[in-house]
Amino acid sequence: MKRIFLVFAATIVTFAGVALAQQPGVKRTPLQKVEFPDGYVTVSGLAELPVGGSIGRHTHPGIETGYLLEGEAVMSIDGQPDKHLKAGDSYAIPAGVVHDAKVHGDKNAKVMAVWVVDKTKPLSSPAP
Repeated sequence: MKRIFLVFAATIVTFAGVALAQQPGVKRTPLQKVEFPDGYVTVSGLAELPVGGSIGRHTHPGIETGYLLEGEAVMSIDGQPDKHLKAGDSYAIPAGVVHDAKVHGDKNAKVMAVWVVDKTKPLSSPAP
């Protein structure tokens, strides 16, 4: 029981650190954090963005994959054309690549994401 609490607490701290680097109005809900595979941590969570909101340009020291549950968004990944996402669409972002997501339309957006990142580095770092 203590281990479960510690894993959950660590996940909240990880998400809190990411949220500080993000735009106001973004709500993050941690779901799970597992130290797997060796040398990495796998983190999953929900992010809710308000109409007109954006995540803010940032990077991760590992891959990110996600699935848009609600709303519409434009995903900007450096070196790629913008990708328009609607509920039911998924995406993948390579490690270290600067990216951002902005709500498109008149409804909030909700995404479920999974990161597999180097466990010795922060989950997210802001980018210019």
